[in-house]
Amino acid sequence: MKKIHSFLALILALSFSASSMGLAACQETPSPPPSLGVENSSPSPEENEPVSPPNSESPSPELQEPTPSPSPTPTPTPSTPTVHYSQYIRCTGNSVNLRSGAGTGYAVIGAAEKNETYALVGKVGEWYQTYYRGKTAYISASYVALLKLEKSTNEKTEQVISEGYKLLGVPYVYGAVRFHDGKGNLLKGFTAQKFDCSSLVQYMFYQGAGTLLDVTTRTQVKQGKYVPKSDLQRGDCLYFTNESRQHLSGVERVGHVAVYLGNNYILHTASDYARIEQISAQRWKYYIEARRFL
Repeated sequence: MKKIHSFLALILALSFSASSMGLAACQETPSPPPSLGVENSSPSPEENEPVSPPNSESPSPELQEPTPSPSPTPTPTPSTPTVHYSQYIRCTGNSVNLRSGAGTGYAVIGAAEKNETYALVGKVGEWYQTYYRGKTAYISASYVALLKLEKSTNEKTEQVISEGYKLLGVPYVYGAVRFHDGKGNLLKGFTAQKFDCSSLVQYMFYQGAGTLLDVTTRTQVKQGKYVPKSDLQRGDCLYFTNESRQHLSGVERVGHVAVYLGNNYILHTASDYARIEQISAQRWKYYIEARRFL
C-alpha cells in the first residue's frame, strides 16, 4: 500500500512538472526565423514608399503655350482729303484766234492776247475748248500753256465761279444795268453782254448760288462775313479802292470788287472786259477787305 502511494505521488509530480513547462513555453516570445536573403530583409524607410516603374507610354505633362501679349491697337492714320483742281489755259501768243469749232475752218469769234487765261472745259484733237462772251470757243493747243488751281470743297462756290467763266471777254461798261435790284427783282434793260465789276459779281452769285448781293461795291461790302486777309479762300469777294477813291474815307473808299480764285488769281472786270488774272502789286496796295457770301 505504501508503495502505491509513493507511485501516485511520483506520477502527480511528473504531471505538475510537465504542465509548468508547457505554460512557460506558451509565455516565451518566439525567435524570428533565420534570415534567408535580401528579399526577407527589413526595408529601409525609402523603400516603404511605393515606387512607380517608368512607363514610356505614359504622356509627359502637357506644356502650356505662353499666352501672347495683346498687340497694341495701331493709331488710325487720318485720311488725306482728296484734292480736286480746276484747269485753265493761258495764251502764249499774241492775238491768237478763238474759233467757234475745233479747227481752222471754223469762224473766228474773238482773239486772245498773251497771258490771258480762260477756263479749260475740254479738248478736241489739238484744240482746247473754253468759253468766250457766253459762247463755247476753241483755241489751238499750240498757243497755250496749262495751269491749275485747287477747287473749293463748297459746290456752290464752284457753281458761282463757273458762271463767271462763261462771261470772260464780255466788255466792261461802267454803270451797266444790274440783273436785279438787290432784293431779287429783275431789272429791265439788263444784258449779259456788258458788266461793270459789281454787276458782274452780283450776276455770278445769283445765277450760281441764288445769293442776293446789292447793286454797288459800297453796299455789297457791308454784306456777308468779314474775312481776314490771312484766311482768303476761293470764292471770297475782295474789295479794293482805286485811284479816284483812295483819298476818300470810310466806305466811300471802296471802288472795285473781284472774286478770288486762289493762288493770287482773281476773276473780275475792270476798264476793258471780264478776265482772269493775277493780282498785281499795285492792286494789293488798293486792297481794303474781303467778304464771304457762301
